[in-house]
Amino acid sequence: MTQPVQPLRVVQLSDFHLFADTQGKLLGLNTQASLETVLERVRVEQPDMDLIIATGDLSQDGSLDSYHRLITLLDGFRVPVYWLEGNHDKPAPMIHALRQQKHRVSPCVAELGAWTLIMLDSTIPGDVPGELFEDDYRFLEQALADARGEHVMVALHHHPVAMGSRWLDTQLVGSAERFFQVIDAHRKVRAVAWGHVHQEFHGERNGVRLFSVPSTCVQFKPGSDDFAVDDANPGYRWFDLHNDGRIDSAVSRVEGLDFKVDMSAGGY
Repeated sequence: MTQPVQPLRVVQLSDFHLFADTQGKLLGLNTQASLETVLERVRVEQPDMDLIIATGDLSQDGSLDSYHRLITLLDGFRVPVYWLEGNHDKPAPMIHALRQQKHRVSPCVAELGAWTLIMLDSTIPGDVPGELFEDDYRFLEQALADARGEHVMVALHHHPVAMGSRWLDTQLVGSAERFFQVIDAHRKVRAVAWGHVHQEFHGERNGVRLFSVPSTCVQFKPGSDDFAVDDANPGYRWFDLHNDGRIDSAVSRVEGLDFKVDMSAGGY
């Protein structure tokens, strides 16, 4: 009897906001401790995962120490790890930390059986909002043209669709309309996933699934006009990417712990 083909299990982690100091806090929350708690949940729930994508803001201060520590943490899973740059990351120390490592940094491509994963850099150097420039579009077009997989997932840090939060939606990918023109022109694309928004989202556009992921630290309150922190716990997202193009996905959040966050903060 022919054994069923197992789907590709991808784990998405995002927005760690690590500091050089392991005691560093974001809005009162120790980001190192919260990340370790989420990773322990991943370790228990995802023993057979195939790949990790870390979709940006991996460091809060862009320090070499934070990136070295992250390498050590993620190496323990013994699966390929793909890092995407976020607006808080600093590319020079990130790339330096990744020298001679098996981890890859955006922009890059992963070819895995029936699927091609394309990781983009949506950052504007020195600024918070997202954007894709001419070099990014050339990379995306070439990666889509060269994709060996029958199905494609595209990942980036910034959100290309509005989240319904006025303050947060000033930071989405500036050329999102052009981005989706490229996506619409390539029938292999099945999904787009991103970080940055520190909240869970699932939607669909022209048959393409759209996903965001909770942060491993502080969560942003959905639907807020002004900056607001949510009381939801940190978490991650998993994907099952099937050979026929189907996608199963869900978010898993830490349970049984009370994460102390400064709910009155007006920004970070």
